[in-house]
Amino acid sequence: MKRRDALIATLPLLGWASASRSATSTANDAAVAARLRAGRIAVLLRHAITDPGIGDPDGFRLDTCSTQRNLSAEGRVQAQRIGAWFKARGLTPAHVRSSAWCRCIDTGTLAFGRAEPWPALNSFFGDAGVRDRQSAVLGEALPAIGAGAFEVWVTHQVNITALTGEFAQMGEACVVERLAADASIRVVARFSAGA
Repeated sequence: MKRRDALIATLPLLGWASASRSATSTANDAAVAARLRAGRIAVLLRHAITDPGIGDPDGFRLDTCSTQRNLSAEGRVQAQRIGAWFKARGLTPAHVRSSAWCRCIDTGTLAFGRAEPWPALNSFFGDAGVRDRQSAVLGEALPAIGAGAFEVWVTHQVNITALTGEFAQMGEACVVERLAADASIRVVARFSAGA
């Protein structure tokens, strides 16, 4: 917990957009934007707000959005606010990768106009047997992100927690990097789309 508190204190939770912004929030936004511009980093974004529920209905299918738990109207607006935050700062991700679940693809598409499905980001809720393998793929992909570039990875809470030890709310993200010294994943900052 001490490590997490120290990291979060470095770059506190930020709102994607809010009606009243303090000078501190603006400075924090600028610090995160500068870090994203420096590159070699990924934004692990949990999909935006969904219709109520946990997991997906029995018998859901990845190729049929109507069988899944999807973004709510509030979540669609939240995803657009996330994209507006990046656009207002002139930040364009090199790649927007996504879980194959519709709520993740829709979050990426509404925020950034694109979302490329990547199996390593798929939910393993109810199937923890693939957790370590998927987390390893994500960890190995981090060093491939070059200087001056960042990627957005839209995924699920279980994936974010497995990789970082952090719990992300819907629409919240952990900005992560892989440390060369010991190959550990470090959370550099957290974002929140707010209410």
